[in-house]
Amino acid sequence: MSSMSEETDPSDNRAAARNAAAGALPGRVTFNRLELNRILNLYGRMVAEGEWRDYAIDFLRDRAVFSVFRRASEVPIYRIEKDPRLARKQGIYSVISASGLILRRGPELDRVLLVIDRKLAVV
Repeated sequence: MSSMSEETDPSDNRAAARNAAAGALPGRVTFNRLELNRILNLYGRMVAEGEWRDYAIDFLRDRAVFSVFRRASEVPIYRIEKDPRLARKQGIYSVISASGLILRRGPELDRVLLVIDRKLAVV
């Protein structure tokens, strides 16, 4: 026997819990599914080539950061950042090197990732 009445829908409880969880972190900047898919596709290719070994994702109040590591114990060799405050200025996305140098910045993720996305060239 269930303690729930037949009139209540279990999905309503899950929806309420999901909304409460979403409300627990107001103002967090995140990567959406398409952005994360594009970044992880690049990451997977670079891991297959032996270039990259580890990553970290940080969702902060003002920006989202995807950090790429050659080894887990080192500093990130690249940081892919999404900063909505820069959307109307230099662009929402940027790729930053380990030294802090901004390699590329712009409004489109695909174009910004070209700076580190070495595709195979026909010779």
